[in-house]
Amino acid sequence: MTDSPISPRSRPARPRIGFVAFDGVEALDVTGPWEVLHTAGLYAGDVPALLCITADGEDVRSSSGLSFRADAAIGEVESLDTLIVAGGIGVRAAAADERLVGGIQRLAGTARRTASVCSGAFLLAEAGLLDGLRATTHWAHAATLAELHPEVRVDPDPIFIREGAVSTSAGVTAGMDLALALAEEDHGAEVALQTARMLVVYARRPGGQSQFSVQLERGTAEDAPLRELQAWIAEHPEGDLSVGALAGRLHLSERQCSRVFTRELGTTPAEYVERVRIEQARALLESDGGSLESVASRCGFASAEVMRRAFHRRLGVSPRDYRARFRTPLPA
Repeated sequence: MTDSPISPRSRPARPRIGFVAFDGVEALDVTGPWEVLHTAGLYAGDVPALLCITADGEDVRSSSGLSFRADAAIGEVESLDTLIVAGGIGVRAAAADERLVGGIQRLAGTARRTASVCSGAFLLAEAGLLDGLRATTHWAHAATLAELHPEVRVDPDPIFIREGAVSTSAGVTAGMDLALALAEEDHGAEVALQTARMLVVYARRPGGQSQFSVQLERGTAEDAPLRELQAWIAEHPEGDLSVGALAGRLHLSERQCSRVFTRELGTTPAEYVERVRIEQARALLESDGGSLESVASRCGFASAEVMRRAFHRRLGVSPRDYRARFRTPLPA
């Protein structure tokens, strides 16, 4: 995640924020960030003018059947403070609409900042706005984005990425995380926190945090012995999970064991074990009040420092900060 300022342009007194929508748009890609930025404006006493922008100024219908009333055709909008491009199953057709892509390119040139939610990154890429930049999208679409736009440095893992004046977010609710970061930038941390509390969402979820868990990411092996070993690893994170020990449980050599992991799970045994241990540590940090040393020991890390380095490497956040953001208070 880049820490550079988003733009040298100053923020106007009552900014205009435009949301680009199209037939087949994902409703929450629009409504999630919309509610965050509107609510933050209410708390700050500086409510932005929010616009729903379509290619021709006609209303559009989301993939779930929700209709959006258009405020303007994209060709009619002269300038914006912030341009946000939604995603959805209709993004392929939208990317083929020269009016929409050309309008996005033009408005991004005038906007203080530009962002996409989910597969809206395809529209930014089609407009040439992601060339040479690191960007993310919903993990299920990342490979396709990389294939269609090799000029974009696609990273499928983070919740959102900010590269100068351009930001991209992962799927659906991640757009709210990005919107909270934008709200904090505009109005300060306290307003962003108040907004998160009102909307009952996590405050300041770090953009570098992984989109999904190791179980979703790596899946379950088709090979029965390896599948049983996966279950055993999850049940014994504190055990000896060295490559030699895992190979012994599979009755294979270490080299054969590594080949099986790579073939079935797309990763090395050591990397898989580290991800499982991080996942176990995340669960404990969210629900348990034990010390970081205790959590590290129970999850098989050699020390709290080793766990801290693993968290920074995989999630972009320390265990201490992760606990502060995500721990669920116990009922009184």
